[in-house]
Parts: sequence; structure tokens; C-alpha cells
Amino acid sequence: MTAVSVLQTFIHNLRPTSLMIIGLLTVAGFYTGRSMKYVKLPSLIGFMVIGVISGPSLLNLLDETFMDKLSFIMDIALGFVALSIGLELKFSTLKKQGKALLLIILFESFLAFGVVTCGVFALTKNLTLALLFGAIAPASAPAGTVAVIKEYKARGSLTNALYSVVGFDDGLGIIIFGFVSAAAKSMIMRENGVAVPGILEMIGIPMIEIASAFLVGAAAAFLFGLLVRKISSPRDVFILAFAFVLVVAGLSLRLHLSVILTNMIMGIVIVNINPDIITRKIRDELTGAMPLLFLLFFILAGAHLRVSMLPSLGILGIVYIISRSGGLVAGAWLGAVAGKAEKKIRKYLGIGILSQAGVAIGLALKVKQEFTALGPGGVEIGVAIITTVTAASLVFEIIGPIFTKIGLKRAGEI
Repeated sequence: MTAVSVLQTFIHNLRPTSLMIIGLLTVAGFYTGRSMKYVKLPSLIGFMVIGVISGPSLLNLLDETFMDKLSFIMDIALGFVALSIGLELKFSTLKKQGKALLLIILFESFLAFGVVTCGVFALTKNLTLALLFGAIAPASAPAGTVAVIKEYKARGSLTNALYSVVGFDDGLGIIIFGFVSAAAKSMIMRENGVAVPGILEMIGIPMIEIASAFLVGAAAAFLFGLLVRKISSPRDVFILAFAFVLVVAGLSLRLHLSVILTNMIMGIVIVNINPDIITRKIRDELTGAMPLLFLLFFILAGAHLRVSMLPSLGILGIVYIISRSGGLVAGAWLGAVAGKAEKKIRKYLGIGILSQAGVAIGLALKVKQEFTALGPGGVEIGVAIITTVTAASLVFEIIGPIFTKIGLKRAGEI
């Protein structure tokens, strides 16, 4: 009898309740996350380690049934991640920074999508799988990049460009994912003989979903704007924002819309129609609330990782990491050249945006949740996506901040 099986038997005999499990994992995740600073790694890696240990791969403390019951936590966390992204997407900011940043964002996002899609398809010959990997590739992890900038007190044009790109490219990445995910579902359904959508239907479905998400998010933002003007306390502003995230997330699930896209649109409209003091209050309060949500989010994300599948998916993971990195760096360079950005932005911006974590893992989890119901092919795709993207995110969260620091240092901004 192995040590793992002995521990599993002990835990089973202990019969912990759901609240005990959540509480113990929160404590374990908290201290494991804190310990990561001693090896100079992001705390989310510690959270994911606890998830892997407690998930089906090892102790099975978080089994599939229990994780399904906790899926609402994922939706809440994704809603707040999306809201925080939207709050950074101020139109005046992009306008001031000119067409160079717009071209950089377009080139790096679409080239990452294209290169990853081609790389995965060349390896697997599975177009649906390749498209989904490509759609997840543009998503970044702004927190890693911003943390490096804050830690080293970076200043300069490259720093300003990084702030804008890591915010806006997530928005574009989510839109790309919305279209591609809907098209991929149609492809799976056609393969299973459930439906045979034509090209208009394949294009129409994602357009309707995204248009509906825009309407829901924008309507919620306008209503929020009307209510928040009568509130002065930052705490009360955050309580109202929290309630709106829950309502919009719940409505999105009921209407089969993207929780991420609807909440991101809500954030975009809020930041562009309300005074800066309102959005500043929300951001300040979000700073205090997000750590707990991230802790639970990444523990659950780690629990979805199937360690036993990593050896068989090793080549796929390497292809994803290399093709995504190449697509982002090449795309950022091409966009900067086309937009006539200054030399240091052309040379170093690409290596500063490699981090990938929360949004990408959230999208991968969405694939797993939504495609599992589409038959064996959908189950296989969902497991491959979540395992590979979660594992790759570990790599990107380690190398991403390192390369951001290198780029800023070589640009003379730290």
C-alpha cells in the first residue's frame, strides 16, 4: 500500500465535510502561496500545487462531483477577472497612444492565434483542437507583467506600452475565443451527426452570442452607472459592483453566454461612462477581494490538472509553448514596425507579454465544461485543453516575469 493510498484511506475515514475541505485547502493554499516568495515564484503556483495534490491525480479530496458543485466559484472569479480587465480598457488611453499600440495588439493576438493553430494542427491533425488552442493563445496574465513593473519601479515608453497591451489584448483574445469556441462546437456537433450547420450558421452563432453578451454587459453597466452615482462610500460601491458581477454572471449562464465577455463589456462601459473616481473606488476594493478569489480559483484549476496525462501530452505542450511565444514576439515586432513605434518597443515588448494564467485557464475550463456534453470527442478535447494549458501556464508564469524584467532592463527603464 502506497503512502498516497494510506493518506486517501485516512481522509475517507475522517469524513470531512465540504466546508472543512474548502477551509483546509484555503489554509494550505494560503501558506503554500506565501512560501513561493522564498523561491521567487508567483503565489498562484503554490495554489495550483495544492489543487494538484488534493485533486483526482493524487488524494482525490476534490473529486469530479465536488468540483462540479464548486463551479460557481470559478464563474464568480472569472466574472471579477473580466470586470477588472474591462476597467482597464479606457478608449481615451488607446487613442492617446496612437495606431502603433493598436497594430501591436492586433498583430500579436492574431499571429499567436495563427501560429498556435498551425502548430497544433501539424502535430495532431485535429482542426477543432487546434483552433481552440489558437483561440486561447492570445490571452495574457497582466498581473505578472504589472507586478514586475511595480517591483522595479519601471518608467518609460516601453513600460507604458506594456500597461496598455496586456490589458487590451485580453479583451481581443476573449472576443477571438468567443467566435472560435462557437465555431468549434458546431464542428463537433456536425461530426457527431447532431447538426450540420452551414457557413452562415457557423458565423451567425458566435455573432449572436457576442452581440448578446455586448447587450447584457452594456445594459448592466448603464444601470450600474445610474445607481452608483448616489453612493459615496468605496465599500458600498464595491458591494454594488459585486452584486452586478453575480447577476451578470448568472444571466450569462442562463442565456448560454460567456461570463468573461459579458462582465468585460460591463467593465469597459463602466470605465468609459463614469467619472474616474468611481472606477478608482472599484479598483481599490477589487485589490482587497481578488486574492481570496484567485486562491480558490487556482486551487480548483490545479485540481483539474491530470498529472498522469502530462507525459502523453508533453509534445503537445511544448508545441503550444513554443508556437505561442513565437507568435506573440513576432506579432508584437511586426505590429511595432508597421506602426513605426520606437526601437526599444519593437525589440522588447514581445518578450514582456508572455505571462499566461488566470484568463487562459478560465477559458480552458470553459472548454472542458462546455465540450464535455458534446460526446467522446468533446471530452477528449476538453481534457487535452485543460491539462496542457494549465501545465503551460505554470511555465509561462515562471518565465513570463523573468523575460519582462530582461526586456525592461535592456530598454533602460529599470
